[in-house]
Amino acid sequence: MRNAFAQVITELAATCPEVVLLSGDIGNRLFDRFKAAHPARFYNGGVAEANLVGVASGLAMNGFRPFVYTIASFITYRVVEQIRLDCAYHHQPVTLVGTGAGLSYASLGATHHTLEDIGMLRCIPSLKILCPGDAVELRSLLPLILAQPDPVYLRIGKKGEPVVHQKKNLALEIGRALPVREGRDAVILTTGNMLPVGVETAGILTARGISTGALSFHTVKPLDEQTLADCFASHRGVFTLEEHSVVGGFGTAVAEWLGEHPSPKAVFRRFGSPDAFIHEATEQDHARKRFGLTPPQLAEQIEKILAKS
Repeated sequence: MRNAFAQVITELAATCPEVVLLSGDIGNRLFDRFKAAHPARFYNGGVAEANLVGVASGLAMNGFRPFVYTIASFITYRVVEQIRLDCAYHHQPVTLVGTGAGLSYASLGATHHTLEDIGMLRCIPSLKILCPGDAVELRSLLPLILAQPDPVYLRIGKKGEPVVHQKKNLALEIGRALPVREGRDAVILTTGNMLPVGVETAGILTARGISTGALSFHTVKPLDEQTLADCFASHRGVFTLEEHSVVGGFGTAVAEWLGEHPSPKAVFRRFGSPDAFIHEATEQDHARKRFGLTPPQLAEQIEKILAKS
């Protein structure tokens, strides 16, 4: 995803002179094309993320459209006050790009795990939260960010994520989920880089006789309430899937909605990381397996839940 971001932000900067890119001392070679084409619009703010977001907010107040790019754990946990007061309170169109979200940097330990960021940020007024499921969704969302007036947290993976969509461009809408796979019995609502896992899980379940669909909620805030209503009205099982803690994230947002719109038909469960730290350096695939977030594990859990419902 980060390669797709670098490519598209360079293209957008060529047609939109207000685009400015700020980096937290990473992505130096990644943005070589951007720097060569727009040297006066690239700033390396160093390992000073709070200051970086403050500078970006000042640029936005002066008519620029700043994108702040660094590792997801560093652009969120260290900077909540600046995000809240400098960006959101003043309704400044700063886009915070958190790369390597979730367990993408699992091998670097807890400092680089990003499993609580959505929960921390989705209660901040006026801040939109976008979590594209693959590089195609990312490419389609970036122009939409420029067309809207609010601050955005863009939560992306790192590199090598599977591409789910075959089309190069998608007709996406911020705040509107994207159907990826049809299914009559159950549906998996995914966000972010768990989209490929959700689609594969749906395929396993369908092969076992449980017709299962999958949707990409590339927008966590604002939440697509109409699609939620349709899903709970037409399926006997609705499941959320995210590479984020089950506390406070996308699944919690859906649970909050469900609390005010009870479903007499569908059973609902959240899948994500538990309310616990990982006290080891491991790879992303192993961490997912430990949390029960691989397609075979998820299919088995969902099958058991539906059998009891």
